[in-house]
Amino acid sequence: MLHRKFYTEWHQVTLDYGEINSDTIIRSCLIYEQGASMNHKQTLLQKIEDRTAIVGIVGLGYVGLPLAVEFAEAGFNVIGLDVQQSKTDQLNTGSSYIEDIPSDRLAPLVTAGKLKATTSYEDLRQADAISICVPTPLRKTRDPDMSFIIQASTSISNICHEGMLIVLESTTYPGTTEEIILPEITKNKLTVGEDVFIAFSPERIDPGNKHFAVRNTPKVVGGITQHCTDVTKALYASAVDTIIPVSSPTSAEMVKLLENTFRAVNIGMVNEMALMCDKLGIDVWEVINAAATKPFGFMAFYPGPGLGGHCIPVDPHYLSWKLKTLNYNARFIELASEINASMPLYVLDKISDALNDQEKAVRGSRVVVLGVAYKRDVNDVRESPALDIIGLLHQKGANVAYHDPHVPSIRIENDETMQSVPYSIDLISNADCVVIVTDHSTFDWKEIADHSTVIVDTRHVINEQESKAQVITL
Repeated sequence: MLHRKFYTEWHQVTLDYGEINSDTIIRSCLIYEQGASMNHKQTLLQKIEDRTAIVGIVGLGYVGLPLAVEFAEAGFNVIGLDVQQSKTDQLNTGSSYIEDIPSDRLAPLVTAGKLKATTSYEDLRQADAISICVPTPLRKTRDPDMSFIIQASTSISNICHEGMLIVLESTTYPGTTEEIILPEITKNKLTVGEDVFIAFSPERIDPGNKHFAVRNTPKVVGGITQHCTDVTKALYASAVDTIIPVSSPTSAEMVKLLENTFRAVNIGMVNEMALMCDKLGIDVWEVINAAATKPFGFMAFYPGPGLGGHCIPVDPHYLSWKLKTLNYNARFIELASEINASMPLYVLDKISDALNDQEKAVRGSRVVVLGVAYKRDVNDVRESPALDIIGLLHQKGANVAYHDPHVPSIRIENDETMQSVPYSIDLISNADCVVIVTDHSTFDWKEIADHSTVIVDTRHVINEQESKAQVITL
């Protein structure tokens, strides 16, 4: 689109001095436009280089807070936004609620004024770059709930200005950035790649990972235009060691879905392998460990009680849903989901079998669940299979208690709250069955093996040969 002011000036020249070739006018206007866009780009690049750019982070959860801290440590002034006042109040005191970000790392940044939290989008009006890190859950119908992304993009469009970069990090279906973010941000006659810059860069946070965090995990970026990609690369290169550019936001969105679909499908495959080995009377763990000795062409995955967490149980369904709109059935995704979703029922069968061997029914039995977080050494219970297992045990009439050093309480069926009970030898020795769902590193497996009567071990952490208990594995 030609710049109106420049075109008007040229039109006045034709009135004053006579006819001028239209091609000359168009070329000149395009040069003017390119200069204007380059000015916005170069200004933003300079701000990023000298660390005068203000960075906004929308969503201060397990993705947004570590990113905010990394940018602040890189020298930027960071404004973090979250809709929960309790979170922003806590952060502004220098106290962290994310296990991966200790308070002694956060507090100096807050004290120095490098990081502050707010609930108001008006505070982001001064930002030069904004990363959107909001939740993207699934509805009960297994289709994407885009309400958080839509709300964030609408709010940002109200305070967006020329020279701003907006990056979506939330995992979503391919096409989201161009279908939702782009029209919302440009509705005020801002031109993408010239006035504003828009990109997608998938989060790759692995909660509890002691080896890989924001800084040393390669970052994929895909801008709507090359200018968009350039400024996004420059911003993230200040906080991340390795940047991987791709050709478009849609490609970047697909990268994230491929990563997690790969894991979901392979976990589904090895979970089915556990079911088959059980039918054949074979130890699936022995089979996997032997196969893993092959130095090429094999990657070990391990069975478990079901999928949990913020990504693997959810993300593949975004891709499956999108492809359904294109009249295509993502068969691997659907099959893997079916197998993985059935694992809590399989665990329930193992518990029933273990109790039957003791001539006891599930109903009325005392069952202790060890670990309810979806993975080791985190406090996150989203999509955790432990919740399904506890629910199934309640339906069967069992008296269920759980202990998790990271999770003081959980919500179960009928929106009721269940509290973690203190760990003790009496707790496990008085249980009719102990079910190991999450293998937290703080658990003393030998002590548990020595004082339990029956153990259903879904994580293969108990040494069966040395255990005094009856041990049943997947």
